[in-house]
Amino acid sequence: MLSRLVLTDFRNHADLTLAPGAGFVVLTGENGAGKTNILEAVSLLAPGRGLRRAALGEMARQGGAGGFGVAATLSPEASAQDATKFPSRLREGSGEGATYVPASGVEENAPLPRPLPQAGGETQGSLSPAAAAAAAAAVDVATGTLAPAPERRIVRIQGATTTANALAEWLTILWLTPAMDRLFVAPAGERRGFLDRLTLALAPTHAHHAARYDAAMRARNRLLADEGRPDGDWLSALEAQMAEHGAAVDAARRETVALLGARLAHQDDGPFPRAGLALDGWNGDTTRLHADLAQARARDAAAGRTLAGPHRVDLIVTHRDKARAASLASTGEQKALLLGIVLAHADLVAERTGTPPVLLLDEVAAHLDPARRAALFARLAGRGQVWMTGTEDALFDAIDGRATRIAVGR
Repeated sequence: MLSRLVLTDFRNHADLTLAPGAGFVVLTGENGAGKTNILEAVSLLAPGRGLRRAALGEMARQGGAGGFGVAATLSPEASAQDATKFPSRLREGSGEGATYVPASGVEENAPLPRPLPQAGGETQGSLSPAAAAAAAAAVDVATGTLAPAPERRIVRIQGATTTANALAEWLTILWLTPAMDRLFVAPAGERRGFLDRLTLALAPTHAHHAARYDAAMRARNRLLADEGRPDGDWLSALEAQMAEHGAAVDAARRETVALLGARLAHQDDGPFPRAGLALDGWNGDTTRLHADLAQARARDAAAGRTLAGPHRVDLIVTHRDKARAASLASTGEQKALLLGIVLAHADLVAERTGTPPVLLLDEVAAHLDPARRAALFARLAGRGQVWMTGTEDALFDAIDGRATRIAVGR
């Protein structure tokens, strides 16, 4: 869990410090007060572009210095001091530790917006997460940008500059926003992105493989688009990279779908309908993907894009109890199905990693009837830190026990 959150020049928050407790963290305030901005800041403590998927340059406060900072302290429970809870490569002391390369004219150790810890000394780019956990009871993580390079993200863990993907080794964050209510009727890419976030929570290396696959694919597409005959050896090397990382992406996704699907299938009937999950599209191993890519060069060159691979897969969701596609369900049913998937996945993450994920639920309570709202709070009680937003305090009256309640914009 997050025990401290500091925002500097982020969106509408010039200087905000919060001390959330365990369990429910309830943010209330008028529309435009900045509640969702706080959730977005928390979401940036995971790999990716956050819950809005906005450009970094849009996040810096208008009228501010130009950069922004988001910093948090993870409590001992969230940082999993027991090294056996870390992925095997972390137990071996071989964490990410990749060094940030600044843009031209930007000093690597330039001061960041205030909440970001300064990197320094011999720890720069070399701190292993396991070593950090052993050295301190709490873990400090931070991300942000510098004014001279507003689109270049900087990430620091315990003061050491590292990659955004390394954040997945420390904290799992999942979210639901109103924009996701129509996920099941959105383009396939939206569902792949949702599945990748679920997968990342169970396989921290997933982001690495996905990034390497995408980079190799873009390079291959550019090479095929060049006039003249492409370099065959270069194409083969790129296709080998795509095959290696693409097969890993596909395998991790399919394992996540299998595990989550089994949990949903055996779940008791309740206020949230059970979803059926399946993947549609390309399926195979490294050898098959390498062969498919090599055989499809002429076709892909004509199309201007790669037409086979895990980037073409779609997550198919059904309403299990009604035996029909989720896309045909009512708006309310679709929201309940999505919420049921996230809740089951949170349980799965807690069971397999020993640490529950941090959940960010934006305006979820407002769209549930009182009975389902009370069922949601009962389901989430005692299962990790849950951040929720709403315009009215009364929406959260059914929460039993202690909760951190924060009035935003007052």
